[in-house]
Amino acid sequence: MISINNLSVQFGGESLFDHISFIINDKDRIGLVGKNGAGKSTLLKIIKGLQKSDEGDVILPDGYSVGYLPQEMETQSDRTVMEETMNAFGEVVQLERLINGFEKQIGEREDYESESYHKLIRKHSEALERYHLIGGQAIHVNIEKVLLGLGFEREEFGRAMATFSSGWQMRVEIAKILLQQHDVILLDEPTNHLDIDSIQWLEEFLENYKGAVVLVSHDRAFLDNVTKRSIEISLGKIYDYKANYSEYVLMREERMESQLATHNNQQRQIRQIERFVERFRSKATKAKQVQSRIKLLDKIDLVEVDMVDESGIRFRFPPAPHSGKIILEGIKLCKDYPQKRVLNDLNFSVIKQDRIAFVGKNGEGKTTLSKVITGLVDHTGELKYGHNVVIGYYAQNQSDYLDPEKTVFKTIDDIAVGDIRTRIKGILGGFLFSGDDIEKKVKVLSGGEKSRLSLAKLLLTPANLLILDEPTNHLDMRSKDVLKSALLQYNGTLLIVSHDRDFLQGLTNRVFEFRHGVVKEYIGDIYDFLEQRRIQTLKELESTQKSVGISTETDQVSQNKINWEKKKENDKEIRKVKTQIGKCESEIERLENELKIKEGMLGSPEKFQKQIQDGSLYKEYESVKLSLEREMKRWEELSYELEIMEG
Repeated sequence: MISINNLSVQFGGESLFDHISFIINDKDRIGLVGKNGAGKSTLLKIIKGLQKSDEGDVILPDGYSVGYLPQEMETQSDRTVMEETMNAFGEVVQLERLINGFEKQIGEREDYESESYHKLIRKHSEALERYHLIGGQAIHVNIEKVLLGLGFEREEFGRAMATFSSGWQMRVEIAKILLQQHDVILLDEPTNHLDIDSIQWLEEFLENYKGAVVLVSHDRAFLDNVTKRSIEISLGKIYDYKANYSEYVLMREERMESQLATHNNQQRQIRQIERFVERFRSKATKAKQVQSRIKLLDKIDLVEVDMVDESGIRFRFPPAPHSGKIILEGIKLCKDYPQKRVLNDLNFSVIKQDRIAFVGKNGEGKTTLSKVITGLVDHTGELKYGHNVVIGYYAQNQSDYLDPEKTVFKTIDDIAVGDIRTRIKGILGGFLFSGDDIEKKVKVLSGGEKSRLSLAKLLLTPANLLILDEPTNHLDMRSKDVLKSALLQYNGTLLIVSHDRDFLQGLTNRVFEFRHGVVKEYIGDIYDFLEQRRIQTLKELESTQKSVGISTETDQVSQNKINWEKKKENDKEIRKVKTQIGKCESEIERLENELKIKEGMLGSPEKFQKQIQDGSLYKEYESVKLSLEREMKRWEELSYELEIMEG
């Protein structure tokens, strides 16, 4: 258990944290949430001990270990993947060297009766006993499981770290943290470095992790699947919710409604007191009452309203120019790099207004095919473009395509033509660049600002084929929602590389899975693909069993076991949904009764004149009515979900 007591931090005279306190329990799964700049990453650093607070302290039990994954880090290692991962277990590595050295000496000795020989045997036994005591014999197996889960192939374990991209090197850092079995692990945007398969594996790993987990993420699906508690940082304070991210958002809305009502009532009370003071300040007979009310004003603890930050990017893609029905055709398309063939005899077609998601492990060719289509990378085989295809491309490393010496305004002005040049400031304003911001040089922009500027560039040339490679990197939740909304309204063809399941959901109608140089097509959106992959994996398991010569009876037993496991899981989900429906129905009944009471009060103005005149009764009535509508909608969604599951 970690105790955070009265923590205060100030930056530039403003409070980032103002005497915040909370406890991290042993099995907690906590998501730190709040707008960019609220202090989430700073709080993780303070808990780890990498940064000090101005006031307050963090109390850890003796011997309590904390693992920490920063958002970005320099990873320079001359070791192999396996050696670097093993480096997380200093004592195990040291013991293995000792044991190997002792065994080599024992094999070379022949003085079996000497005291020194017996001493060597004792040292070997003690080292071996300690090795087994700390689980050294299982380390290699566990390392292999974690590295495979994070997307590495067995043959890559012996490759030098320097031959991998920074994203893959960060996966090794994640593996080291997971394997060290800390009492609590702090993860800052861990999914930035992972693909969908690895994210799902990490979700399952964290679900069964023995210690506590505290994480910061802009991946809504990941937060929902991992966390059971959300701690929001807002205006220097924290709000603790026993809920995952989606549930927290609903609870936050209710909190703000209540907070706003309390704030308005308090302001009304303050105005009344101030009017009394102003009116009777000069009357001697009222001096005592005036002084009393002045003291009352001084004692009032003002209620602050934590309004949601509504500043966010605002834009729509321009209408797509007319094109032919066939946008693209790939025939026996190949791409080779010195170390391996990334694309192998691909045959595919893209039809007008297709919306296709590229998914698969990093390094399997998603970005390569995107660059082949845009003409940035050469290839063998044939790639045919349809009539009047105009491509708009957003690269994963889009900041590399921006001139660091140009200003924000100049970056857009240099490619704007015609009437659009008169609207540059308006376009930049839609992407949160205003005032002096437009004169900033690109080289001083943050990752998020560069992403927004690159999106702004896409608007200047109308395209009927948009190719977006990880466009949500560096974007916050609100900006991702705005981008998704703009893409849903876009009337052209879309090819998108992303590992964000929530962002992809409902956005695409086809999925191209990249695996071992080939591409397999699935119809539907990302969750249809994941369900089909799950079923396919079970079928692959069955065919594997048959191929190794297991008897028909065993095949049937295995299939029955698979079916039973599936039914068991489905029944569990059905029970969970039924419980939620029951709670929903109870809440609907309570709200309906409350609504009747409010309606009765509104129908009796002589009894409730004060509440009706000040408007508080109407607000309460509307609030209950809104909550009832929200609960009814949730009941309908859950009932429909139950129908599907039982069907």
